[in-house]
Amino acid sequence: MDIVSLIIQLISGAVGGNVAGALLKNFSLGTAGNSIAGILGGGIGGTILNAMLGGGATAAGAAAAGGDILGNIAGGGIGGAILMIIIGVIKGIVAKK
Repeated sequence: MDIVSLIIQLISGAVGGNVAGALLKNFSLGTAGNSIAGILGGGIGGTILNAMLGGGATAAGAAAAGGDILGNIAGGGIGGAILMIIIGVIKGIVAKK
């Protein structure tokens, strides 16, 4: 994985975390919290998805690179949303005690 892929995953994770926070207000951590959780989840989720799909652009050309970018965006966004929701659930459970 190169640095550009990682940056795409981190940005997508931040967006995914904030979108999930906007849709699921009960689990929202606020804009900064959603962004931080999303960035962490984007890096983790994007890396996992990249590893599962074989990752990296091949010598096949631009089509492979385009698919790789979309995979990074999807993995980062989904990973960011999932981690933000997990942290929001944990925060809700701890707050009730």
